[in-house]
Amino acid sequence: MDNQNKIELDLELLKELYGYLFEDELLEEIFTTGKLQNVKQGNYLIDIGDSITFMPLIISGAIKIMREDEAGEDLLLYFIEKGDTCAMTLSCCVKKGTSKIRAVAESDVDLLMIPVEKMEDWMGKYRSWRAFILDSYNNRMEELLETVDTLAFMNMDERVLKYLRDKAMVNHNDVIHATHQEIAADLHTSRVVISRVLKKMEREGIIDLQRSHIKINSL
Repeated sequence: MDNQNKIELDLELLKELYGYLFEDELLEEIFTTGKLQNVKQGNYLIDIGDSITFMPLIISGAIKIMREDEAGEDLLLYFIEKGDTCAMTLSCCVKKGTSKIRAVAESDVDLLMIPVEKMEDWMGKYRSWRAFILDSYNNRMEELLETVDTLAFMNMDERVLKYLRDKAMVNHNDVIHATHQEIAADLHTSRVVISRVLKKMEREGIIDLQRSHIKINSL
């Protein structure tokens, strides 16, 4: 594929994902100022303490947003996928601060990196952009509250099932490629606990356990 075709394909994807939200003038600005970037599965997009100079618009793939505790252990907060952006990144952009979260590519991800100064400019210039940013804050806040409820009120069996279903949803695949250790790290628990829960779920027919993946039998 030559460069010209690649640019046209990118613009088509942008229109497909955001055309229902943004007017043509704003889409043109996003396309001309945004820098297309690919992040491979498992790599960091943003790490804790990084200076925030851009905000991401996801074109394809999914990202998991992690928070680190005082012991240096990660906890999964939520997933974001195509058509989304990250409210915590937006917050850091507004305050011109450093990142308080770790963003990890859940799958190979294509993003448009929007310079911070454009975000502020478009807030006053385009009503559709302002509505998008406010909706993004609201959606991520609801997901954070759901995370708090999960930690406070769900037992580990329920947390694991929710995690698997969320992971399946953002990847659009009921087959989960993750080790027991990776699941344990995301849920801030031990591999032994996760293995026990998964075995129980398999006995109940909720999932099928394979050497390299987990298949969810009901979403």
